[in-house]
Amino acid sequence: MLKIDGHDDAILGPAVIWRGGSLCNALVYDAEKIREKLMERDGMTSEDAREFIEFNIEGAYVGEHTPVLVWPEDMWDDGEDE
Repeated sequence: MLKIDGHDDAILGPAVIWRGGSLCNALVYDAEKIREKLMERDGMTSEDAREFIEFNIEGAYVGEHTPVLVWPEDMWDDGEDE
């Protein structure tokens, strides 16, 4: 399984997923933890970190074992409109 460099602390675990018409193994990551790390470590804003993840991590297909990111919390839904 492929890993996202520098974000082992955000691994939720392995998964068996359908990709390209067959089953394969992939690591699943908590995207919120990666976002928080980018904000703390690299000084990114929340929005900049989200864009970085979407473009550089989620958008990087490196084969059938490409890691999967999940967003356990919807960071765009802050509850202010309720």
